[in-house]
Amino acid sequence: MKNTLMTATAALALMAGAAHAEKVTVFGPWLGPDQENVEAVLAGFAKASGHEVSYVGSDSFEQQIRIDAEAGSAPNIAIFPQPGLAKDMARDGFLTPLPDGTADWVKENYAAGQSWVDLGTYPGPDGADSLYGFFYKVDVKSLVWYVPENFEDAGYEVPKTMEELKALTEKMVADGETPWCIGLGSGGATGWPATDWVEDIMLRNNPPEVYDGWVSNEIPFNDPRVVQAIEDFGWFARDDAKVSGGAGTVASTDFRDSPKGLFAAPPQCYMHHQASFIPSFFPEGTLVGEDADFFYFPAYADKDLGQPVLGAGTLWAITDDSQGARDLIAYLETPEAHEIWMALDGFLTPLKTVDTSVFSDPTLKKMNDILLEATTFRFDASDLMPGAVGAGSFWTGMIDYTGGKPAQQVADEIQSSWDAIKQ
Repeated sequence: MKNTLMTATAALALMAGAAHAEKVTVFGPWLGPDQENVEAVLAGFAKASGHEVSYVGSDSFEQQIRIDAEAGSAPNIAIFPQPGLAKDMARDGFLTPLPDGTADWVKENYAAGQSWVDLGTYPGPDGADSLYGFFYKVDVKSLVWYVPENFEDAGYEVPKTMEELKALTEKMVADGETPWCIGLGSGGATGWPATDWVEDIMLRNNPPEVYDGWVSNEIPFNDPRVVQAIEDFGWFARDDAKVSGGAGTVASTDFRDSPKGLFAAPPQCYMHHQASFIPSFFPEGTLVGEDADFFYFPAYADKDLGQPVLGAGTLWAITDDSQGARDLIAYLETPEAHEIWMALDGFLTPLKTVDTSVFSDPTLKKMNDILLEATTFRFDASDLMPGAVGAGSFWTGMIDYTGGKPAQQVADEIQSSWDAIKQ
């Protein structure tokens, strides 16, 4: 009943807006197919509300939205690819808090709802916290890819817990097989795939507030819990028997090439930890769901930390307040706003009231099920840390670690880089 009431409230807001139709401007990072998809959603909003809506996309969104806000020419709604910039703009007075009741709606209607409220809540110019960001369109990173035929031929079963995943890894080694393909190479960004491993492990070893403290550096990078997460990554990545090509190849193997071992004959590896985009680098013609599949990077059964999911997502914020802008946020509370994009491509949502049969792609539906089963959702930590750390010393530190440097020394050096920023 409560979900019905919430949807009715959104509908009433839209009807009120239709009586005073406005032009609503939206600015975001999407171009190409994603622009076409979001425009389909905005067309649905225009039809429901009577407002005229225009969307502009830019690959320089992060720079341009700041320029426009400072010049007093911000759009009504801005779509931020990650929370960091939105948090800065809220502090500087360039965002308007979302309408009253939005936080309660998110907590009630989104899986892991409190996580989404926390990720969109920031201090304003007066230092008081408000909900500024509404998350819409998210991505999942906590995935392990495999070839079902290889598992079937070898008699392996998909693990449901971290204990089972580690036991499977050891069984594969005992069988004379190589469990993992891991590659950290990415040109100037070499090292970033290892940060995803460490982030996923942090969420499985610790309560979410520890992860949050690590992201903000309230818990230092060289805290024993962080060092342990790095060493747990090493359990997979620094053992020659567990990694295709041996541990010495991990840092030099390009992440785009690393999953190819799944498809070799005989298999060079059986599992690959990577986000939802990695099928783009599978051999041409690979059918996800048949030739390749994925499972949730599992949590420990004995730690009672629920089902944490690591990922990313876009948040919508009001940058020039108007009734039309508020009506658009209300529209995003309706299943229709999510189902329009679900029926197209490249969309995941934590909204529990959607009809998941609408998904055009069964692979996306399966990923979305993982999202809907999440008890905690957290953003990629390296994306939220200062650039010199998250896209600097954290990356290089992971390369040093896979090359043999002790985890404690690596963590100390990353913390030193963070301390240098604070000075």
